[in-house]
Amino acid sequence: MSDVEKNSESRDSQLEHDGSVIGVVYGLPPDPDANLSPEEREKIERRLVTRLDWILIPWLCILYLLAFLDRTNIGNAKVAGLSQDLHLQGWQYNATLTIFFVSYAVFEPLTNVLLKKLRPSVFIPIIMILWGCSMTGMGFVYNYSGLLAARWFLGLTEAGLFPGVNYYLSCWYKRSEFGVRAAIFFSAAALAGSFGGLLAAAIENMEGIGGLRGWQWIFILEGLLTVIIGILSFWMVHDFPDDARFLSDDDRARVIRRLKLDQQASAEHEEWNSAYLYAGLKDWKMWLGMAIYMGCDMPLYAFSLFLPSIIQELGWSTSTIRTQLLSVPPYAAAAVLTVVVGFVADKTRKRGLCNIVISLVGVIGFLMLLGSTNPAVKYAGTFLGALGIYPCISNTISWMANNIEGVYKRGVVLGFVIGWGNLNGIVSSNIYFNAPRYLEGHGVIIAYMFIFLFGGSLLMTTLLRVENNKRRAGKRDYLVQGKTQAEIDRLGDNRPDFIYTL
Repeated sequence: MSDVEKNSESRDSQLEHDGSVIGVVYGLPPDPDANLSPEEREKIERRLVTRLDWILIPWLCILYLLAFLDRTNIGNAKVAGLSQDLHLQGWQYNATLTIFFVSYAVFEPLTNVLLKKLRPSVFIPIIMILWGCSMTGMGFVYNYSGLLAARWFLGLTEAGLFPGVNYYLSCWYKRSEFGVRAAIFFSAAALAGSFGGLLAAAIENMEGIGGLRGWQWIFILEGLLTVIIGILSFWMVHDFPDDARFLSDDDRARVIRRLKLDQQASAEHEEWNSAYLYAGLKDWKMWLGMAIYMGCDMPLYAFSLFLPSIIQELGWSTSTIRTQLLSVPPYAAAAVLTVVVGFVADKTRKRGLCNIVISLVGVIGFLMLLGSTNPAVKYAGTFLGALGIYPCISNTISWMANNIEGVYKRGVVLGFVIGWGNLNGIVSSNIYFNAPRYLEGHGVIIAYMFIFLFGGSLLMTTLLRVENNKRRAGKRDYLVQGKTQAEIDRLGDNRPDFIYTL
C-alpha cells in the first residue's frame, strides 16, 4: 500500500469512526446516547431520521408541487385558448414566459439570506400567499399587459421556495442522506406536470361557469389552493434544527451531532457576514456549478412550458383535453427516475457520474424529437427527454450542497447556482417557434445538455477527484498550520480533511 493510500485510509477512518476525536475537534454538544451500545444508537438514529422525513418532507413536496404547477400551467392554458382570448401575437406569449424568469432569477440569490433571517416558518408561508394571489389574479387579466404584470409578480414571489427548501434540507440531513430527500422533493415538479395535465383537463369542463373561460378557472382555482396551503404552512413548516420546536433537547443534540460528525457546521447558528458572500464568489465550484445547472434547468423549463404544444403538434390529439392527458405519462416516468437516481447517488456518492449518464439519455430523446417525423417516435422522445432532465436537477443541487460548507456560504452558492439556472429560463421561453418540427428549440436543448450538463459534470468530477487526492496526500495541510481550532472550523470546505463528493 502506498503512503498516499495509507494517509487516505487513516484520515477517512478517523473521520468516519472516531467520534470521540471529532467531538473534541468540532465542539459537539453532549451525547445523550453515550452509554448505549452501537446497536441501540443506530436504532435511535434510524428512528430520528424517519421522524424527520415524515415531519419535513411531505409538506415541502406539496409546496413545490404547487409552485411548479403555478409557474407552468400557462402552457396548459395556452392550448385551452389563452392566446386567442387575449389576442396575443406569437412573440407576446413568449414574452409572458420570459418575464417570469427575469424577476425569479434576479431575486433568487437574496432569498436564502432572508430565509435564514426571517425563519422558514415565516418566510415560506408569506411568499406562498403572495404568489397564490398573483396566480389568482392571472385568471382575471384581459390583455397582454395584465398577463405580463401578473407573471412578473409570480416570478418575484416564487423566487425563494426552491433554493430555500434545498438549503433548508441540507441543514437537516447528512451529505449521504440529502440527495434522495432533495430528489423526492423535486419529484414534485414532475408530478406537477402530470397533475397539471389531469387538473387542467378537469377544470376545462368549467368552461362558461360565471362567464369565465376554462383557462381562467385553471389560474383562479390553482391560485386559491396555493393561498390556502400557504396559510396552513405557518403551522406546518418548521425552523432550522437549533430553533425547531418539534425537537426535544435530546433530539436536537442528536441532529446537531450527526451533522457535525458529517463535517457540517450547518447545525450551528451563524450570523450573516459579507465574508460569506465573498467566499462563495471566490469558489470555482460555484461558477462551474452554475454552468452545470443551466445545462439542465433551461431544458427543464422549455420542456415544461411547451410539452402540451409539442404533443398537440403530433397530430394525435383531437381535443385539448386529450392533449392535456397525453402530457401526463412522461412526467410520471421522470418522477420515478428522479427518486431512483437520488437513492443511487446517495449510496454510491457518485453524483457526477449520475449526471453524465442521465444527461446522455436526455440528449438521445431530443435527437429523436429533432430528427423524426413519426409521431410515435417523437412521443417516445418526450419520455427520454423528461428522463434526462428531471433527475439531474435535484442531483446537481445535492452535489453542490454536499461540497459547500457553512450555513451562509452554502445559501449564497445555492442561490447563485439556482438563480443563474433559472435566468436561462429566458432562453427556454424563446426557442420554440416554427411548429410542428420545432427544430430550433430541440437543437438548443441538445446543445445545452451536451455542453453544459454533460461536459460540465465531467469536468467537475475530474477536478474534484484531483483535489481529493491532494488532500488525502497531505498537500493541503499547510492551510491549517498555525491556526486555532475555531479558525480551522471557519475554513469550511477548504479544510484539508473535508473530502468532496464526486
